[in-house]
Amino acid sequence: MTTPTPPLTPDAQGIEITMLKQLKSLIRDIPDFPSEGIVFRDITPLMADPAGLAMAVEFMANPFRNTGIDVVLGAESRGFIFGTAIARAMNVGFVPVRKPGKLPADTISQDYELEYGTDTLQIHADAIKPGQRVLIVDDLIATGGTLVACLDLVKRLGGDVVGISVLVELDALGGRDKVAPHSVHSVLTY
Repeated sequence: MTTPTPPLTPDAQGIEITMLKQLKSLIRDIPDFPSEGIVFRDITPLMADPAGLAMAVEFMANPFRNTGIDVVLGAESRGFIFGTAIARAMNVGFVPVRKPGKLPADTISQDYELEYGTDTLQIHADAIKPGQRVLIVDDLIATGGTLVACLDLVKRLGGDVVGISVLVELDALGGRDKVAPHSVHSVLTY
């Protein structure tokens, strides 16, 4: 059973807004990367800042505390950074999803759409047990392709996705719609 989170007091709301602004200030905008017209949201300054990293992990984990998560799943590679930290904060295990050829035991694969072409992700065939409650974590949701592949892998192994938590959501690219009806919690939206 999920314990509802009490509403924030006006003072707490103000503190949260200040903290989110602080996090956003740690993300560097790089224009025209990887191609002209794209503004890349570089999270490496945030990850290098101990307080910023800790705050990001807490904001990503908190909505899913007391929801009975059994395991956190993260996709290569930045999903590993936040996923393992969130798994540790929630006292649960972590399951990696990797590019082909990186996992040593039996795997299952899932192809997914990229902006220009397709790619493949793999998970160990025994990584998730039927009925396990899974939180999927990544640094960012853009078009949603990676997260759709992760959802498909969890479903094929019989897991139950409780939600998706990301640090950054690029709202205009519609990734949230592609993973519906699954709940997406994003800390920062651009």
